Amino acid sequence: MFKRVFPILAVSAIALTGCVEPGAVAQDLEALGEPGLVRSTALAPPGAEPGTCWGREVSPAVIETVTEQVMVQPAEVLADGTVLSQAVFRSETRQQIVQERRETWFQTPCEDVWTEEFTSSVQRALAARGLYHGSITGQRDKRTLVAIRRYQEAQGLDSAILSLEAARSLGLVAVERDTG
Repeated sequence: MFKRVFPILAVSAIALTGCVEPGAVAQDLEALGEPGLVRSTALAPPGAEPGTCWGREVSPAVIETVTEQVMVQPAEVLADGTVLSQAVFRSETRQQIVQERRETWFQTPCEDVWTEEFTSSVQRALAARGLYHGSITGQRDKRTLVAIRRYQEAQGLDSAILSLEAARSLGLVAVERDTG
């Protein structure tokens, strides 16, 4: 029985992959590694305007371990080229910072803006740009976070927290105008 069912399941799986939107499988795999959204309304950079909301991304320092061979004693060689003793080396291992730790603050839409309708609009805007693959659910699920990160990476921000600038560029938040 199992030997007959397995080929049918395999063929069905192959047939169904043709129905999947391009990029959806890759986004699902990316979503598995995306951490849940962490927010705190108490966090803001020094000097932030009261009533504004902020996101923060911390990039850890990149540290590299370097091992070098350091000569302790040079080789002893006679004038005719005869080697009396080989050079002596020792290994020295040290760590060096390749990239410093970075903390990036950016303004975000506040929690009162994040309604189900707003999230649905985010999903539709990202789907229109080929970055969100899935149903419009109105939920900030991992697929949505991956799509937000992809959109913002092109703008130089590697974060799944939607920045106010990205929300404005997606046409989801009004752009403030000078009234002076």
